[in-house]
Amino acid sequence: MSNALYTHFERHAHGEGLKGSSTHYCPGCGHGLVHKMLAETLDELGVADRTVTVSPVGCAVFLYYYMDTGNTQAAHGRAPAVAVGHKLANPDSIVVSYQGDGDLASIGLTEIIHSAQVGLPITVIFVNNAIYGMTGGQMAPTTLPGQRTATTPGGRGRMEGPPLRVSEMLASLDGPVYIERVALYDQKTRKRARQAIKKALLHQVEGRGFALVEVLSECPTHLGKSGQEAEAWVRDEMTKVFPLGVYKDETRDPWWDRPKPSFESEPLDEILARAAKSKFSETPPPFATELDPEDISLKLAGAGGDGAQTAALLLTKAAVRSGFDATHIPSYGPESRGGTSYADVHIAREEVHSPAAPNPHVLVAFNAPSVEKFAPTVRPGGVIIYDSSVVSTPPTRTDVKIHPVPMSEIAVELGQRVVKNMVALGALQAATGILPAATLVKVLNESLAHKCALIPVNDHAFDWGMRAVRDHITHLD
Repeated sequence: MSNALYTHFERHAHGEGLKGSSTHYCPGCGHGLVHKMLAETLDELGVADRTVTVSPVGCAVFLYYYMDTGNTQAAHGRAPAVAVGHKLANPDSIVVSYQGDGDLASIGLTEIIHSAQVGLPITVIFVNNAIYGMTGGQMAPTTLPGQRTATTPGGRGRMEGPPLRVSEMLASLDGPVYIERVALYDQKTRKRARQAIKKALLHQVEGRGFALVEVLSECPTHLGKSGQEAEAWVRDEMTKVFPLGVYKDETRDPWWDRPKPSFESEPLDEILARAAKSKFSETPPPFATELDPEDISLKLAGAGGDGAQTAALLLTKAAVRSGFDATHIPSYGPESRGGTSYADVHIAREEVHSPAAPNPHVLVAFNAPSVEKFAPTVRPGGVIIYDSSVVSTPPTRTDVKIHPVPMSEIAVELGQRVVKNMVALGALQAATGILPAATLVKVLNESLAHKCALIPVNDHAFDWGMRAVRDHITHLD
């Protein structure tokens, strides 16, 4: 027996009786044979001790019962992503993603496509038996036309679409170096399957790139056939839809020479010291306790293009720079321009516990729909700041402070309509004192370092926003 296979399967029902030396697979299933080929090849190449096999949900879920290698269990369909993570974390490892057709070609289709296109040297063994075997025999992406399954009792028809040919699809990508489809129905095809598995692993051992071997395998249980009948079905029916052969085989020079990453963490005191240096002051400014003693929530809302998201992000950065904890959750409409957009911001003295702001202390609204939708949600005692240039019907709340500010008019007067969000930040600072004006302006200027010409107009916009609140300016003459 191969050294890469356990001599006694202790994990299979505790290895009691015959189960200690037999697999859990149904009689005639191809998985056991592929396991044997894989293990023998790992031994032959001398890499079993540095191999990690990754198996997700499906009939191969218990691969770790039998393979004496490193093993990782992945979520359904996510084995390629986990395999890429293993390869990056330990570049010298040999990583094998072992997947069935329901897993790889259905829920895991995105993962296999992108992993293949990245082209890191990992090996994928793709066992295609044209059925969801483990979960009850439902139709899989590779189920043949006319094939009866638990979910296509009348046979796979036009409404279910044609089978998905994974090898052909992946071979069209630039990332893979080697793609081949093989079978197990006679001695000749088994020999070819073992050769293909070895070649795929060699591409990884030599650091040449991504390789996948698709294995057409028998599932006698869900086909309702004997082992020999299932082999004949694969030979006579499956190969018509999934022709055997090499679909991609490129000659590439070895390129994988990645140093092992360091996982050493910095001492906590060094991290905290560096974070302290990044703040504008050694001690946080006074917290705006008149709004809340510990955690202030804000909602900034407007049409797409009004700048609510930018203003929210700048506010969050300024809060962090001031020594507070802060969070920013954007919510975009269906369009970048014209669709609704809002952002929830929290600024906490110590720690934000919930980043959403369904009932904010402060609302900054850039248009009428935002006032209509969110003004009723502001907490009693809170603050509403809105653009009086475009909102003709102000909020009617009597239990909150309301500040109409002609944001758009001021921005147009300054010659840059896009700076109305900076007018809003100035108004917010004047109305609440939530953060020092100097900190907000500093963060604003840093964000515009690549657009120096806009810094003066944004500074003027911020100052005008503060003046509008202080002097109760609601319209420009």
